[in-house]
Amino acid sequence: MPRTPQDITDAELNVMEVLWNRKGRPITIRHLTAALYPNTGSTYYATVQKLLERLEEKECVVRDRSQSPHTFTAIADRSELIGRRLQKVAEQMCGGSLTPLLTHLVQGRWLSKKELQNLRDLIDELAEDNEKRGKG
Repeated sequence: MPRTPQDITDAELNVMEVLWNRKGRPITIRHLTAALYPNTGSTYYATVQKLLERLEEKECVVRDRSQSPHTFTAIADRSELIGRRLQKVAEQMCGGSLTPLLTHLVQGRWLSKKELQNLRDLIDELAEDNEKRGKG
């Protein structure tokens, strides 16, 4: 049976951000620590190591043990994690409905013409999908 994906903490998200920015290139704990905590020496090495262990357990990163030191690469998709986090916020604050959350997000800032067109296209696509499934 597939595992239910677990949400990640803010500290784990910071690690994932660095890994995503590397676009699939592996990184060692030492280099990751330097990227997350510049000018602190190796003070946070153990912290980053623990965060990576947790992310590995949550199947968000993969560790390459074939060389020393081990390297890590992100395997979790950014959009999947965004979706899980937004769904969790919707459940906690909006009774499970995404509508108030999305409305607040788009009303809360100015959107370019391109962003507005992308939203229109997405809404049209979702409406078509609902009609095909008989949920119109």
